[in-house]
Amino acid sequence: MPDIVLTTLNAKYIHAAFGLRYLFANLGALRERARIVEFDINQRPVDIAEVLLAQNPGIIGIGIYIWNVAPATEVVAAIKRVRPEVIVILGGPEVSYETESQPIVQLADHVITGEADLKFAEVCGLLLEHPAVGVQASACTGATLKRELQLPKIIAAPLPEFSQLTLPYEFYDAQDIAHRVIYVEASRGCPFTCEFCLSSLDIPVRQAALPVFLSEMQKLLDRGVRQFKFVDRTFNLNIAVGSAILEFFLERHQPGNFYHFEMIPDRLPDALRGIIAKFPPGSLQFEVGIQTFNPEVAALISRRQNYERLTDNLRFLRNHTGVHVHADLIAGLPGETVESFGAGFDSLIALQPQEIQVGILKRLCGTPIVRHDSEWRMTYNPHPPYEILQTRLIDFPAMQQLRRFARYWDLIGNSGNFVETTPLIWRGQPSPFNSFMRCSQWLHTRTGRTDGIALMRLMELLFEFLALERGLDAGFVAPVLWRDYQRGGRRDKPTFLREFLSDDETPEPRRTRSLLKRQSRHQV
Repeated sequence: MPDIVLTTLNAKYIHAAFGLRYLFANLGALRERARIVEFDINQRPVDIAEVLLAQNPGIIGIGIYIWNVAPATEVVAAIKRVRPEVIVILGGPEVSYETESQPIVQLADHVITGEADLKFAEVCGLLLEHPAVGVQASACTGATLKRELQLPKIIAAPLPEFSQLTLPYEFYDAQDIAHRVIYVEASRGCPFTCEFCLSSLDIPVRQAALPVFLSEMQKLLDRGVRQFKFVDRTFNLNIAVGSAILEFFLERHQPGNFYHFEMIPDRLPDALRGIIAKFPPGSLQFEVGIQTFNPEVAALISRRQNYERLTDNLRFLRNHTGVHVHADLIAGLPGETVESFGAGFDSLIALQPQEIQVGILKRLCGTPIVRHDSEWRMTYNPHPPYEILQTRLIDFPAMQQLRRFARYWDLIGNSGNFVETTPLIWRGQPSPFNSFMRCSQWLHTRTGRTDGIALMRLMELLFEFLALERGLDAGFVAPVLWRDYQRGGRRDKPTFLREFLSDDETPEPRRTRSLLKRQSRHQV
């Protein structure tokens, strides 16, 4: 049985916990006394507690994030009720700031704030020196240990340099490589000061030694890793390093390999452009954080962004490369109106990224965005993920409409199920945002929900909206939906499309009226 169990609740099974592997790699001599046990947020907290306690650990280290803090609190509460002598150590971004107000912190024995790669091993070493820890853990409570060793409850970890760290990549096992996302990083920190983001607090940017890092990437390739997700906040900050990493993967590229990077949108010089253009279509994905097209809002949140260069870079990526562009916008920022957010959405649609992530502003613990609360009357949900409920410029009903807009956009615009159909929603209209908002409100009126809508039902609803609400010819819409449906490998012709599709899929406009009669019988 291990003395130390490292655990967390991942958002999904496919996400391998990168932070746990860093902690495990840097335990040194304690590594043989430790084990990683991962869960996901869909599992019941009491069942998670059962599995953890069955390991009979003396110490449990838990990674806490915005997506798992609520169920993790239940896990810790159960552990402390059943086995109060087990020492619980928390770490992660969610408990690195504003710790005094968090229920999970009150339940735990210790919290390590900041990057705990080295500090966790140090704390475990001190605790395990006590003879009561480990096999005989029940003889001594965590509180007694804390008094004897004089360890504070909140322990701040200094920022480690990469040269101090043992890299964790060997601790991705065969199951991880076969079934999970493999996270890697060539740098930590962010040079920007965007007030909504925790990464803005990680200054300066620290770079891994490039030869060592690339050697580790080669080992992963040799073990069969084909998909690499870089968690660096700004892969293209250092052009020389970014170029070297891209060249490394380009030289070793095999069909099926995929590389995901986060990108500064207004920094893409020719040195990078030339390399990027050489990658086969679909092998690169860039996550591009734009967040707002409103310069005044960007200035309010201390975000530096050159919109002219940003626009030129996105056009280059879409017109001259095979990169899959995932662009982010945030609704609810201080100073943003529904109209200005919509104008930004329209500007982004014109640049044609394959995905647009419409996010709702979250008040992450520790971020300086709170300085705007009074002036802009920012009201946040007090429970994770702390999303904005209303501002001075966007009231609660309007924010709810934006929230539904974001959800329906994910189901339709981002899902890959409606590649040709989605642009029909704003076909011939001046504003894609206004057109999709109209669709969003109509869908909510018809369904009363934003989740649990089966694909076939959503497809039928879109057909009805486009043909009846938008007034597009049903004989024109049906083949578009049918092609989208087949794109996913499906061949069973949906019943509601059959009368509008001839054998050769030629549009049949005469049948729009029969659709109107048939659908009117099913209005809700």
